[in-house]
Amino acid sequence: MTSEPASVLKTVGARLRELRLQSGRTQAQLSAATGISESTLSRLESGQRTPTLELLLALSSAHDVTIDDLVRAPADDDPRLDQRPFTRHGTTFIPLSREKGGLQAYKQILPGRTSADVLEQRTHEGFDWFYVLSGRLRLVLGEHDMILGVGEVAEFDTRVPHAFGSAGPEPAEILSLFGHQGERIHVRASTVR
Repeated sequence: MTSEPASVLKTVGARLRELRLQSGRTQAQLSAATGISESTLSRLESGQRTPTLELLLALSSAHDVTIDDLVRAPADDDPRLDQRPFTRHGTTFIPLSREKGGLQAYKQILPGRTSADVLEQRTHEGFDWFYVLSGRLRLVLGEHDMILGVGEVAEFDTRVPHAFGSAGPEPAEILSLFGHQGERIHVRASTVR
């Protein structure tokens, strides 16, 4: 069972302070970036003020994290899975694997993109597989440039130059399986008669 909202909100102050210090900003600099007064920021960080949704939205944007990551609610009492999301380069990752190393599973939410956004290809060790849950995904794989829709799958060696992101202004959601050691995922289908 999840913790009560009031107890979750009590932990936000320490998280706000941690994020601000990690970014190297002062309360004055964060105040200038968000429009939230320094005294309000101070009271939020010390736990003397409960954050409103409006404040959480401004602060999550300033720290480039999701509200879920900002609030960082304690894990559910179910120990089988810790689904604490994190954000990298604007993409939200929800881990679906418990073990570190080996095959990793994530739900990824990729932000919408404009036609001016450039997808920069990268290479690294491993093998990637993903399934499009919603939206449209643009995959640039070497010289191939393709659009995948809901229900479509891609599998590739990550040593091939690759990049992917939402294919338009709407976000895309994918289920991603990644193996650091180059593990391949084999999709097999059989017909039942």
